[in-house]
Amino acid sequence: MLELFFIGVSSFIIALSGAMMPGPLFAVTVSETPRRGILTGPILVTGHGVLELVLLFLIISGVGNFLQMKETFIAVAFIGAVFLFFTGLSMFRSIPKLSLNNNINMQTKGSLFLSGILLSLANPYWSFWWATIGIGYLVQAMEIGAFGIAIFFLGHIMGDLAWYSSVSFGIYKGKKFLSDSLYKKMVFICSLILIGFSFYFVYTGIRKLKDFL
Repeated sequence: MLELFFIGVSSFIIALSGAMMPGPLFAVTVSETPRRGILTGPILVTGHGVLELVLLFLIISGVGNFLQMKETFIAVAFIGAVFLFFTGLSMFRSIPKLSLNNNINMQTKGSLFLSGILLSLANPYWSFWWATIGIGYLVQAMEIGAFGIAIFFLGHIMGDLAWYSSVSFGIYKGKKFLSDSLYKKMVFICSLILIGFSFYFVYTGIRKLKDFL
């Protein structure tokens, strides 16, 4: 019982600390919450969590070594960079039309659930985390059995959910204090974050490629 408690709590804390670091998922949560509502963060994390659940089963099935390959990191870095760049560019181009008082913005196209999946897949450090820390935790959890694995995953996803729900809640409740000008500046900064990460992923991919060659 003590081992289960340790796995659950430590998994929650590590996931929470990782989620609190600014990244693509955070940028989209901040930019979309005023238009999509208070459930933006939880829906994004649901997509993220479903993907992680699938990956968890794949790792147990033996694909952990594939995630640890440098070729995998390089491929994800370059593909993810392209996705983040065009996502950020699209966000940037939408800025002139943004308005918190425009009902059209409440009908924004695109699935938040799918975005949660794609933003996670686009991040090479997400797969790297699972190939290193994630596998390490799984080894400990698997010694306890299926219940240990379930507690590990529950703690992990609750850490992500706690942070992104808090972010969406804070932004949504503060929406009445936001002006269109401030909102546009927020989206502008978020678009720069995504584009910045795209260039960073290209850099890390090239660096790994040089090491590989």
